[in-house]
Amino acid sequence: MTQLLSILFRRVPIGWLQLTHSRPRLVAAVAGIAFANLLVFLQLGVVASLSAVVNLTYSPFRADIMISPPSATLFTGALVARRIMYMALAEPGVSDATPLYLGSREWKQPDGISKMLFVFGMAPEASAFASEPIAAQMNRLSLPDRVLLDSQVRNLALNWDATAIDQASMEKPLTFEISGHTVAAVGSFKLGSGFGSDGALFVSDQTFQRLVKERTTGTASHILVDVKPGEDPAVIARRMEARLSPEHVQVRTMAQAIADDLVYTNTQVPMGIIFGIGVFVAILVGLVIVYQVLAADVAAHLKEYATFKAMGFPHRFLLGIVFEEAMIIALIGFLPGVILGAGVYQVMGAATDLPLGMTAGRAAAVLLGTFVACSISGALATVRLRRADPAELFG
Repeated sequence: MTQLLSILFRRVPIGWLQLTHSRPRLVAAVAGIAFANLLVFLQLGVVASLSAVVNLTYSPFRADIMISPPSATLFTGALVARRIMYMALAEPGVSDATPLYLGSREWKQPDGISKMLFVFGMAPEASAFASEPIAAQMNRLSLPDRVLLDSQVRNLALNWDATAIDQASMEKPLTFEISGHTVAAVGSFKLGSGFGSDGALFVSDQTFQRLVKERTTGTASHILVDVKPGEDPAVIARRMEARLSPEHVQVRTMAQAIADDLVYTNTQVPMGIIFGIGVFVAILVGLVIVYQVLAADVAAHLKEYATFKAMGFPHRFLLGIVFEEAMIIALIGFLPGVILGAGVYQVMGAATDLPLGMTAGRAAAVLLGTFVACSISGALATVRLRRADPAELFG
């Protein structure tokens, strides 16, 4: 390692030699960085899973424009009158529109375990607004009480598994009861669990009304709109919003609706705020640990640094030595941190069925952040050297 660093720095790796001279201090520094990295990975993983869940809830359907009640999220807010769909269809540049019905229902399984399922409702003839593979199965929902069941429902207690659900068809339906109403799964799709549900159902608008009896087909959760080829959804959305302003609805492109939901989830929802603050706290912990290690190292080698200053070496040379130590600590501490983080992701993902996993982008971001944090700590640790006089250091 010494030879490699000598080639890299084109000088004797003084920082590395000082770190390895005191092995307990090096081990403490590496352990501190690894622990701080693990904390950051945990917080970032949960924040990322929040965003992934938001994106997943939009995945069963598609549209160019979404007309919604004044709410930042998909499943909250008031309802939208169905007549607004006809007002949207009258807008030049609009090719089609359909109501989307959203709700949730408890699925009490025979063993007594209850699952909360999101329920997506849409007219079977509106398959153009459903995402694949749902669109290819929409015709099966024309019959009453037929549903598409999420094959990724969390911890299914029935004698079903994802393979059995994926094989559900019109010829071999899977029958079960939800909210006191018997339905038959004649197909499947993949969504998975989130922070507010254990899975999902996709049903027709008529079956939705049977399951969610307090709702009527005259009030939708959202109106999905497609524009004609060549039209700009953003331009049409602004025009429609101006015309529909008396109706107290918001008109956004689908991309903007998802972006607004993500911002709200990460900045307004308590869980997003808590874990966002957790990232900051973890970074602060890492800064403090590295600063203490480097400051102690500088204090332990004041006479050596004084010798360098007395020989005429500039302050940037001394700063380079401390930065060398900071970068070595950052890199060595990152490796166990990312390995532990990936392992914890697997454990948490298996236990919660949430979309948790290590990504190259997240690992690179944490590595870069570790280098920055260690550099800041190193700069702070050399403040005393900048102000000190060599004669005083020998005194």
